[in-house]
Amino acid sequence: MPRRTLLLLTAALLAATLTGCAAGTSSPEAAPGTGTGATPGSGAGTARRVSDDPAQTLHLAEQLLIKSCMERHGYEYWVEQRPAADGASRFPYVVDDPAWAARHGYGTDLYRARQEEARRDPNQRYFRSMPADRAPALVSALNGPQPTGLSARLPNGIRVTHSDRGCEAEAERTLYGDLPAWFRATRITDSLGGMRVGLVLNDKRYKAAVVPWARCMKAKGHPYPSPAEARAAATRPDKPWPHTKEVRLASAEADCAGAGELAAVAKSLDTEYRAELRRRYPGPTSDLDRLKREALPRARAIVTRGD
Repeated sequence: MPRRTLLLLTAALLAATLTGCAAGTSSPEAAPGTGTGATPGSGAGTARRVSDDPAQTLHLAEQLLIKSCMERHGYEYWVEQRPAADGASRFPYVVDDPAWAARHGYGTDLYRARQEEARRDPNQRYFRSMPADRAPALVSALNGPQPTGLSARLPNGIRVTHSDRGCEAEAERTLYGDLPAWFRATRITDSLGGMRVGLVLNDKRYKAAVVPWARCMKAKGHPYPSPAEARAAATRPDKPWPHTKEVRLASAEADCAGAGELAAVAKSLDTEYRAELRRRYPGPTSDLDRLKREALPRARAIVTRGD
């Protein structure tokens, strides 16, 4: 399920607003190149080209439905882009793309760019412009009044909940039909992704492949015993590295991953555990596939209409 900037930062901004730190009342100026929505408050949208990427089509359709719902409630909303994968999610086991490493290192440049985009995000600026007494109502309109109505028990035993009201829930209900099933499927499959990474990292075959990788790294002057420790050293927020130094380390990591078996072993194990988890939890994964498949014609129609 896409995580919108407004949803990600609402809690912190709401706390600031309620303590009087964001009590401005001016409307945010337009942010060139930010989002893809029509001008807020303009009513009917403009027809858009349907992407060849089903995930992009579903994301845009959901965003358009949220926008329409928020405007009916008297609020502005800017359609937000689907977030790109960062370095950690793109390379959870080892950086194995030399060209990417030579450009981005471990991706801290992309992370900083996303932070800057979040500061310029028109939804965030609109939220910050809200008087303190109106901000909670905006959050409620988007997220629902209370995190109740939807529930899922994750494989680790933790129960997560969310409101079945608000514009986010309305958009997902319109798009996917069975909102409780969609909530369970997305939350459980999201957690399975983290489980899969943990299984790979703790697999003895992965650990065995790390040993020659570490020897290769040491020979290059980078004595890190694992990719995780190399990444951690280069991406500490309290001790940021110069970009050129980060690139050198990540490039060495990619070279050593390709020179040995680590990249191939990690990819093979990821595929193996992905299949195993689908077998162990067939319901959520098959539900998610079905709900997306059934929603795609509706999403294409929504995007084409531009509503």
